Amino acid sequence: MAMIETPAGAHVPGDADAPGLSERDRAMLAFEREWWKLPGAKEAAIKERFGLTSTQYYQQLNKLADTEAALAADPLLVKRIQRRRAGRRRTV
Repeated sequence: MAMIETPAGAHVPGDADAPGLSERDRAMLAFEREWWKLPGAKEAAIKERFGLTSTQYYQQLNKLADTEAALAADPLLVKRIQRRRAGRRRTV
């Protein structure tokens, strides 16, 4: 399994107030918040950090975005993920 790292200096808002999130969950939220600052393609970074395909990553991220713990940890990010997902569903 690939080592999970968060971007240097990344902070998960409300992290201490969000019981129920695993280290991997927190790492995924931190990555999703900061990925655009990293060099290279997002897909390559997903594979390197999480050992997942893009499809697997987005499946897990969407499942995570539906949890109360993720919403408590980072409401702005989770709402953004949910809005993007709802927008894609409307266009399909």
